[in-house]
Amino acid sequence: MQNASNPSLAAPPGEAFAQWLKALIEPLTPLFKEVLAVSFFINILAVAVPVFVLQVYDRVIFHAGLSTLQGLVIGILAVVAFDFILRRTRARILQTVALRIDIAVSRRLMDKLLALPLRSLEGRPASFWQILFRDAEVIRNTLSGATAVLVTDLVFAVLFLAIVAVIALPVFWVLVAVFAVFVGLAWHAGRFVSDATDKEKLKIISRDALVSELIAGRTTIKALALGGRMREVWEERQEASIVGGLERGAQSERYVYLAQSMTLIASIAMTTIGALAILDQKLTIGGLIAANMLSSRLLGPLNQLVGAWRSYAAFKQSAERLGRVFGEEEEVVSSAIQMPRPAGRITLDNVTFQYAPDAPPAVEGIKLDIAAGGMTAVMGPNGCGKTTLAKLMLGLYRPTEGHVSIDGADIAQFSRSDLARWIGYVPQECTLFAGTIRENIACVSPDASDEEIIRAATLARAHNLIVSLPKGYGTPVGEAGMQLPGGLRQRIAIARALVGDPPVLVMDEPTSNVDRAAEEELRNSLLTLSRDHTIILVSHSPMIVQACHNVVIMEKGRIRAAGPAQKVLQAAAPRPAEAAPVMRVVPSGGNEPASDAKPA
Repeated sequence: MQNASNPSLAAPPGEAFAQWLKALIEPLTPLFKEVLAVSFFINILAVAVPVFVLQVYDRVIFHAGLSTLQGLVIGILAVVAFDFILRRTRARILQTVALRIDIAVSRRLMDKLLALPLRSLEGRPASFWQILFRDAEVIRNTLSGATAVLVTDLVFAVLFLAIVAVIALPVFWVLVAVFAVFVGLAWHAGRFVSDATDKEKLKIISRDALVSELIAGRTTIKALALGGRMREVWEERQEASIVGGLERGAQSERYVYLAQSMTLIASIAMTTIGALAILDQKLTIGGLIAANMLSSRLLGPLNQLVGAWRSYAAFKQSAERLGRVFGEEEEVVSSAIQMPRPAGRITLDNVTFQYAPDAPPAVEGIKLDIAAGGMTAVMGPNGCGKTTLAKLMLGLYRPTEGHVSIDGADIAQFSRSDLARWIGYVPQECTLFAGTIRENIACVSPDASDEEIIRAATLARAHNLIVSLPKGYGTPVGEAGMQLPGGLRQRIAIARALVGDPPVLVMDEPTSNVDRAAEEELRNSLLTLSRDHTIILVSHSPMIVQACHNVVIMEKGRIRAAGPAQKVLQAAAPRPAEAAPVMRVVPSGGNEPASDAKPA
């Protein structure tokens, strides 16, 4: 079985770019057509001012036509007013486009992040996921901002060329030549600026990843006085990002300055050739001035295109990055059928898991049958695969080989919401979310009643501590719960796992931050729950382990021994991993080899 979190399984960049962007733009097509139609009339009206100047020079001044001037001024003022209305209309349409894009992309991105397997989320730094939301802003701004207007203006460049050909044919060919040069310049700028922007973005991602690590590890950095070393690393990455920005800026500015020089050359060439044409009586002064004004409408967007190529390059990168994420495999969103509450039997059938295709197995060949009810401890040295095994039982990781089932049903078929209702989880590092204590306990089950919340907190031995606080269950926990003591944070995390009364509880070192008295109270609560709940604890606490009915000992990703706690702890002699039988762990003792188990 392939690892679903492998990024190589995502669609190729070009395909991912085209697929999701097409799905985004198609519903907005009517709005884009409206923008194009309004832009057409705006560009048509843009011809009015050059025509006004042409008429003033060639008719009013030459023939002293004051009545004609009066009519022209009234007409051009009406055109300016109508132009203002059209531009406001286009701006409002683009605001609607921006709003719809913002809602569509950000909502889809959030849904995708919540639906991705844990391995996909763990496989990239936090800064990568933060950048994705900035990518959503880039998509919105490019499709609804100045760059979108620039594209619509470029569409009508041919219109201005045609008008120049009509009113000032001698200078028309100058504009044609300059137009061709600008197109080539924009193409070259796109190639080089895009490469430079790619390199700059990678350096920025590296810098932002370090900043995320600094914020997450601020306590350790302060405690160990690592500020000097962290500053050196930050300065290296900040310098790299600045150098990348300078290199990209140098590339971009070179083409911008070339474009500006070409604009000046075009103006000089038009004026020179136009003057010669006037002397030959092939062109009027008004025609030359009008042609120069129209050339600004033609060359202005082309000049902006060269400078704005960074925005288009960033748009392409953002769309490709989002496309790759949108193309990744998701967890099961909804179960095919609603199953009744399980009894709580957990079975692992020849389960192997690798963090990467070329990495050694973190757990290998695990065969374990934990009957419903009772407490089972999972023990072993650091790095032996205990936490990985717990996440496999939870369905957070998908086995590379084998199956994990609950009451005989493969958990791969169930949605995350179903599994969360059936299997409560207390992670090794307890994370709370900004809000009150009540909100954190009830976050798994927002509709939980006060009685359910108090019961869960009481079982977690947190209720007395909570009610002793001035605001009780309404106490804000702060960022990641940092305003609360570590022991209370852990008890709240345990209470959160108990809300909803899941039949299975998986706890990873649940007593690591509590004192001996609290540990003893929690042990008693778990013993009471174990009468009708399956409780699996990753723990090295003697008090917790000795209270368990069964113990599983792991070593190097394999089960070394499993069975009744007293028997296993007294005589857990090492045996060859390949000869280990399939262990069936029962709630109150007894180690039953499966019928197909081979003797050790």
